[in-house]
Amino acid sequence: MVSDTSPLPGSAQTFQSYIPPQAVMREFTPRAVILGRCSVSWFGASSLYLVLKVGLTVSASIPVAVISLALFRMWSKLGGRDATILENNIVQTAGSAGESIAFGLGVTMPAIMILGFDLEIGRVMLVALLGGLLGILMMIPLRRALIVAQHQELKYPEGTACAEVLKAGANAESRALASEAAQAAAAAAARRGTQASPSAKAIFTGFGIGLVYKTMMSALKLWKDTPEKVSARR
Repeated sequence: MVSDTSPLPGSAQTFQSYIPPQAVMREFTPRAVILGRCSVSWFGASSLYLVLKVGLTVSASIPVAVISLALFRMWSKLGGRDATILENNIVQTAGSAGESIAFGLGVTMPAIMILGFDLEIGRVMLVALLGGLLGILMMIPLRRALIVAQHQELKYPEGTACAEVLKAGANAESRALASEAAQAAAAAAARRGTQASPSAKAIFTGFGIGLVYKTMMSALKLWKDTPEKVSARR
């Protein structure tokens, strides 16, 4: 989603971003930052719980993108202003970063305990802060080398899928300011009938099912958290 027109290696073809560099559009707005901050809390907490519980987590990029599109679209129906594709990109970037930091922190906490250190709040916050700064500093030089210059070589399936979700849910303002290549691709998808606005119904349904499951298991004690086998002694 970042604007760039760098030539691809070994080819005269130039990569054109969905929003051209000369376009003027809302991006780093307070509402995008606030919603992104909320998504960091939601998915960061759930990712940290999941990685400490089962040792793995799920990516938050696409769920956060769909939730952002749904919430801003709902706000526009209530009389507010719909978000641009760049605002939605800010939200999903924040949510994805929060989930990544939570995962890194979750897999580091056992190592801290193995080394004999206590999990003090200051030490945990320091690990999270240094991990986030290290990721940012490493991404600055690697972005052009691994994302821009290798655009046709490295596929990045998850990032590509997230970009397609954002483009499919782009509002009229974003579509009007999109590059010619993006508008041509959107027109071709519309003729094929393959371009549909993403829906957050499945995600919110999953949230509801998870809440009901957790309530019945933890609050009502209908079954145990971890399956176990009890054999009677004879």
